[in-house]
Amino acid sequence: MFSLPLRDDARLRPLETWHAEEFAAHMDRAREHIRPWVGAAFVTTGVEAARAQLGRYAERQAADGARIFGIWQGGVLVGGVMFVDFNAAAGSCEVGCWLEPAAEGRGLVAEACRALLDWAFEVRGVHRAEWHCRADNQRSSAVAERLGMTIEGVRREAWPYGGTRHDKQVWAVLAPEWRTRRG
Repeated sequence: MFSLPLRDDARLRPLETWHAEEFAAHMDRAREHIRPWVGAAFVTTGVEAARAQLGRYAERQAADGARIFGIWQGGVLVGGVMFVDFNAAAGSCEVGCWLEPAAEGRGLVAEACRALLDWAFEVRGVHRAEWHCRADNQRSSAVAERLGMTIEGVRREAWPYGGTRHDKQVWAVLAPEWRTRRG
């Protein structure tokens, strides 16, 4: 297993099915905070639902698709990043994130996403990486900007939550832009 240092005693590691109890406890701390901003299927309740969620990511990773990674700070799971979609044959991926309130404002998500994007572009040869977020999610939009992404458009009323449909922003960065920026 690998573990990459981020900052402030934080590490990025694969989030696997054997982390189900830890993931469930983390979701108990983060659930209400992240619920408006992530897909409804991601917000699990209980250890079995957490195990099933992590199992779905494990299956998708085994098929060279989506992947999920946790961010641990001080040995505690506080959030994570993932390839929501990963298609090496098409040369594209979508990166996503979540974080519990206690870990916000430290740059952990941007740093973890940089590691994912470096791997996608430099190791796997992906050409395009996307970031999708609700248009009113200023924290998420700010991460996309810090990653050097360009907003390409808004999908109107594409994000249902709480009986209301919200606009969704689509951001992207291309491999040549990433390399120039990381240069």
